Amino acid sequence: MRSIRLRILAVLAVLGIAGVVAWQLLPSDEVNQDPVAVGTTDEVTSLDPAGAYDAGSWAMYSNIYQSLLTFKSGAVVPEPDAAESCEFIGQKLQTYQCKLRDDLTFSNGRKITAEDVKYSIERMIKIKTDVGPWVLFPSLKNVVADGRTITFNLSSRDATFPQKLATGAGSIVDRESYPADKLRAGDTVDGSGPYLLKSYRPGAIAELVPNPLYKGALSKTGVPVTVHYYDKSEELQTAWKAKQLDVTHRELPPATLAELNPGDPDLRVTEAESAEIRNLVFNVRPGSPLAEKKVRQAIASIIDRGPLVTDIYKGTVEPLYSLIPQGYIGHSTPFFDAYPSPDPARAEQLLKDAGVQTPVNISFGYGGGNETQAKEAAELRRQLEADGLFKVTVHAVDWQKFQKEYAAGKYDAYTVGWLPDYPDSDTFSQPLVGRNNSLHNGYSSKKVDSLISSTLQYGDRGRTSADFKELQAQVGEDVPLVPLWQKKDYVVSTTDVSGSQYLSDGTGLWRLWELRRI
Repeated sequence: MRSIRLRILAVLAVLGIAGVVAWQLLPSDEVNQDPVAVGTTDEVTSLDPAGAYDAGSWAMYSNIYQSLLTFKSGAVVPEPDAAESCEFIGQKLQTYQCKLRDDLTFSNGRKITAEDVKYSIERMIKIKTDVGPWVLFPSLKNVVADGRTITFNLSSRDATFPQKLATGAGSIVDRESYPADKLRAGDTVDGSGPYLLKSYRPGAIAELVPNPLYKGALSKTGVPVTVHYYDKSEELQTAWKAKQLDVTHRELPPATLAELNPGDPDLRVTEAESAEIRNLVFNVRPGSPLAEKKVRQAIASIIDRGPLVTDIYKGTVEPLYSLIPQGYIGHSTPFFDAYPSPDPARAEQLLKDAGVQTPVNISFGYGGGNETQAKEAAELRRQLEADGLFKVTVHAVDWQKFQKEYAAGKYDAYTVGWLPDYPDSDTFSQPLVGRNNSLHNGYSSKKVDSLISSTLQYGDRGRTSADFKELQAQVGEDVPLVPLWQKKDYVVSTTDVSGSQYLSDGTGLWRLWELRRI
């Protein structure tokens, strides 16, 4: 991770004026007291944590709600937040127990109890929205609340269960103000996170102020922050250039990111290795032309990631040939091994073997409103149609509508980005290719499910590598999706804001509380 601010401080230290620097970093009467303005193109699809499983919503949840556990920046093991302590009971990894802090209060003034924790988890699973996070807990049998103790009983071993509790799926809500069988309506929340949601206009702005009642893993909360939401990267860029923003994250246009100069004295640029990926997902339900494996393999034989990486994303992404990205245990390259380069002749033979008539008509959907993704869709269409093997009808759809439609099986193929929920390879297996996965493409495999279960039995995560590699090989054979690319995470800020290098680290948390004016 690189930070321009750190380089500046290092140079000043060499010049022997570290004392002056330290003085400058302290708040003073001269420091701008306006809320830090953060811009993003991510979208909050629901303020109710039972109703969303996407980057924009979970980024907000990590600030306005608490989970029993959380991740410190750069950590791979979660630590208590709303909990006083948590641990597995026994050696079977099937009983996980937490003791709730005794000093927690919702923003409406009501004391938080273990019953609220139990209610929150059970409610999320009961409501089971089509785009909700309930898919993270396939092994959760029941939740028991007794005094301040919460016990999670699992039907099978799951070493990653604590990490799942630390995500937005573990957000704790007030059982008296969130209905048990449906999502809460409106634009207000009752949470206990480090921030209060002062005001909110969907798709436009969220005003956050520090929560004076917060108690948890943070020693102190942040300063007021205003989050500005933009439909398009180009709109975000316009606001940034107009100096309406102090921080941008996800996502300036690729051409702009490619031109960022870490040596620019007017910027602070954090370029972090990230595990954000994008997949071309196939609807394998009966009735879809892609229900036939050989047809999916034919598409995998055609896809050329080079133009996507170079022309569309301007080198800000890297080609991905596996379910699990680089930097995670078990990463391998089954899609490179099986499909090393575009091979239309092989694709044509696969379609003949499948007994289908060409061109194969397929509907292709993506979340509209993003110019780069529109270019990506056009390039994928060009590749598939180039040799007359496929005829592609493209649908650009508003993100929230798109989520519901691909979950309902409306498209034969669709592109979906994915960020890790927690720092473990499991976040790329169960949610993407496991039974009842979040991609809702109808894919299931007994072998894949067995391998996923096998990886979950190891507390020593290093022992999962062989299973994850075998799992990826099976995915490469079945082709329920084609991995396209992996990208870095860019945070850009002005020089009068500190802490932007800690804003995001790939765990799904958005640490707005780290931002300060200097």
